[in-house]
Amino acid sequence: MPEPSIGGRAGMGGRPGGHRGGPVVRPKSFWPSLKRLWGYFSGERSLLIAVFMLVLASAIIGLLVPYLTGRAIDAIAPGQGKVRMDVLLAIALFMGSVFLADTCFNVIQGYMMSGISQRIVQGLRTALFGKMQKLPLSFFDTRSHGDLLSRLTNDIDNVSQAISQSTAQLFSSAAVIAGSLVMMLIMSPLLTLAALITVPMVLFLSNFIASKTGRLFKEQQAILGKLNGHIEESISGIGVVKAFGREEITVSDFDILNQKLCMVGIRAQIWSGYIMPLMNVINNIGFTAVITAGALLVLQNIVTLGTIASFIGYSRQFGRPLNDIASIFNMLQTAIAGAERVFEILDEKEEEVDPVHKIDLVNPHGHIEFRNVSFGYRQDVMVLKNISFEAAQGSRIAFVGPTGAGKTTIVNLLTRFYEVSSGSILIDGKDIRQYSRKSLRNCFGTVLQDTYLFTGTISENIRYGKLDASEEDIEQASKLSYAHGFISHLPEGYNTILTESGSNLSHGQRQLIAIARAALAGASILILDEATSSVDTLTEQHIQQALQTLMKGRTSFIIAHRLRTIRDADRILVIENGVIEESGSHLALLRKKGLYYRFYHPKALSGNRS
Repeated sequence: MPEPSIGGRAGMGGRPGGHRGGPVVRPKSFWPSLKRLWGYFSGERSLLIAVFMLVLASAIIGLLVPYLTGRAIDAIAPGQGKVRMDVLLAIALFMGSVFLADTCFNVIQGYMMSGISQRIVQGLRTALFGKMQKLPLSFFDTRSHGDLLSRLTNDIDNVSQAISQSTAQLFSSAAVIAGSLVMMLIMSPLLTLAALITVPMVLFLSNFIASKTGRLFKEQQAILGKLNGHIEESISGIGVVKAFGREEITVSDFDILNQKLCMVGIRAQIWSGYIMPLMNVINNIGFTAVITAGALLVLQNIVTLGTIASFIGYSRQFGRPLNDIASIFNMLQTAIAGAERVFEILDEKEEEVDPVHKIDLVNPHGHIEFRNVSFGYRQDVMVLKNISFEAAQGSRIAFVGPTGAGKTTIVNLLTRFYEVSSGSILIDGKDIRQYSRKSLRNCFGTVLQDTYLFTGTISENIRYGKLDASEEDIEQASKLSYAHGFISHLPEGYNTILTESGSNLSHGQRQLIAIARAALAGASILILDEATSSVDTLTEQHIQQALQTLMKGRTSFIIAHRLRTIRDADRILVIENGVIEESGSHLALLRKKGLYYRFYHPKALSGNRS
């Protein structure tokens, strides 16, 4: 008779009950997001003031240059061949000094802004990563891992670039605009009016283009997140891709996303590229107006030629920062689009924090009871319906049933990855909601079918179950799980470096390491989710012996598809459609010839018993 089994599985945190989670929070508008981002500057305010003072000093130096240029021109007597060399020499020496000082100020300012921007981005990235550790498991069920990675990297890098390149430039532009305007008004109010005719054009152009680029940059970041998600999944699942010959389809899907990203990026860059050419046209219009008005005033001896030269310099200084601000605003559109995506995650509802009066669950006896537990990933669709059972201390409870029946959901509720919709779960007579989550989860040792190992040594991966374990403890746990044999034959032994998810080991070897990790943790309650499904028959026999030792004296929950692995369970619960249909020992359920009997003898489904 073939090995009896029941379908596939969804795995811990799988989705047997359908779609989970609610709608994604919409990104905020530009100004509220900019204001919120500014809040991250709070710890850098003193240094920002110092940067502002340096920027102000640099701006003042810049304002001196046109004035000195005009005075140098006036030092030449037109038509008389007389030049006041002493004045020209003094002006030249002074301008050289201020240029040198300006260079020093800019170097110091750039150094300080680099530190400020990196510390702010470090704080933002830390906040985002820390937030992800506090989010409930249901959040990750509905999110692409590649998209989350994109928010931690690309989006925050855009924020970093904008902070380092834009903040000081904004200060500088504002100071130069204000200073140039004051100097122009002092020198000639009439020429100032001529220079200001371009300001409404600049404001209209900046606002119009920003309205276009803002939407496009948001769309660009969203598509980039999808593309990163596709890349991450394709690389992680490259073995499956090749096994099913889906390389061309994978490349085709990538090309579609890449093409969308390319087209959106082109449109965004085209619109942002309009800024500088149009600004140059507007500046030339302003320059023409100043030259025309200035020429008329010179002919009427109202101003000197040197004054006109100075004014032209100031008008250019006045116009250039307007161009810079337009470009900065364009850069900020990209940064805010990234910041909004980061804030979207930061605004997600966290897993509820344990109140201070929560008690710690230490060394539980392991008596567990489900009382009329119902649960649904959506309130209108219940995955579990009025589940009730008891697990005595040290007993072994097995769950069997078709895929999506709710087996994994039961253990997810037990570890409080999700909260029950109704009913209660008790450990040692107390509702698990009375215990702190950390102490509750520390009492469980878990071995999953889909084993996950971290990049690092084999020793470090086993020690993950107990961080203060000695090398002797690790070796003992490995012997218990029958992992010591193959580890000893590796060139570096326990110091062998595992690549991502332990892909340089076989699936069975990874399973043995996971069992060693659970054995080392020494938890009071075990959850074995098809723990021997990925090993050969001989290794399975060894693991079954190890698990028998490991489960001794511990309450154990076993999710099984190969039914011969649970024959010795104290109690088998047959789950179907979220309801316990049958309960009893292996032999009792076979004698009953009900649902479990049909699972164990598949041919009985067609009326032909084996």
